[in-house]
Amino acid sequence: MRSSETTARARGMWTLFLTLLAVPVLSAQSRLVLPEGSVIIVRTSNPLESSTAKVGQTFETVVADTIRVENYTVIPAGSRIRGVVTFAQAADRQRSGVIEVNFDRLTLPDNKVYSLSGKLTSTDPAERRQIESDPNARVVLVGGRGGVGAAIAGAGSDKSPASGILAALGGLLSEARDVRVPAGSPMAVQLEQGLVLSRRGTARAPDAFTIYTAADRIRAAQQQLAQQNYYRGAINGQLDEATQRALFEFQIDKGIIATGNLDGRTAQALGLSSAADSGEGMTLSPEEASLLRRGAQALVGRQRQDMAISTTGRLDARRAYSEGDVALLFTLSAFADNASLYEQLVRVSGNVEGSGLAGKALVGAAKRVDAALQLARTSPQIQNAWSSIRAQLAELDPTYR
Repeated sequence: MRSSETTARARGMWTLFLTLLAVPVLSAQSRLVLPEGSVIIVRTSNPLESSTAKVGQTFETVVADTIRVENYTVIPAGSRIRGVVTFAQAADRQRSGVIEVNFDRLTLPDNKVYSLSGKLTSTDPAERRQIESDPNARVVLVGGRGGVGAAIAGAGSDKSPASGILAALGGLLSEARDVRVPAGSPMAVQLEQGLVLSRRGTARAPDAFTIYTAADRIRAAQQQLAQQNYYRGAINGQLDEATQRALFEFQIDKGIIATGNLDGRTAQALGLSSAADSGEGMTLSPEEASLLRRGAQALVGRQRQDMAISTTGRLDARRAYSEGDVALLFTLSAFADNASLYEQLVRVSGNVEGSGLAGKALVGAAKRVDAALQLARTSPQIQNAWSSIRAQLAELDPTYR
């Protein structure tokens, strides 16, 4: 008796251990990384002027468009990124005003807060090239120039005192005017460190603002950029500075908002194709997958009922079965098992590509049911129920109708 209690206790502890082990695994699967160097377009919520700005002053910006990483939303439109003034110099008779800002906090619409490390950059080709000519330069707003009421320029060094900014700017200060950035002005925030974010909702079809970070996508982009003479580095699948610079130059030439991100618009312009781009890699939500699985299981039960097969598997001795009827039952049963496996995968998997391939395989199983239906004698109820399932599968593959 004591041995049985000990065994049961050991099993309970083992189960608890596996449960606790699964928690961080699932948590990791629900997170995605917006990599270092990624650019987020925001709009200022209030004016920013060098005549009144003070060091330490904060201001809010609003994320302009929803950002998705590998088809999952990570930063919804309307999220807020906080800026902090780190240097401010009002204009005088000889020099323009200057403001330096950094970005330190992301707040999502549900008030979830993330710390971030971001710097100001530009989507203007001339400004961005000037900034990137010295990767250690401090990026500042200079009064009297630029489309947002100030030029964006690199000056001095991030290791030098703030006072060195004015000396480094030289002739850029000749306008002797203050920085005036009106509310609603666009700004580009570049991440200085990767940002780990929780994925929100379910995978969706890629759009213009989807950012691709998977190594195979980056590798494919590097290959295309190299063929078109934008990239001369290693084809290694790493989103490094050289790759981002090549993407930026390609975007300029193609009239795409120049961020250096491998986004949906850029992937399309590069001619990159994948299951996700064609719609074949889309994923059902766990609730949709559950509904599909229940429908498939109910359909198997209905087919067994129509064939007069008992719950224990006994065939009706008085009935003549056709090869097509039996083949349909087997094919439907296999599809129901596949639908159950698919539901498990989308509930726990953080691998977008893998989930997309699972959806493609499920559609393949459905096509085998389609073929079996052509050779079987089925009731209108079976046909209608299967039509309903096919309509759900069209969410995975729009070409499957």
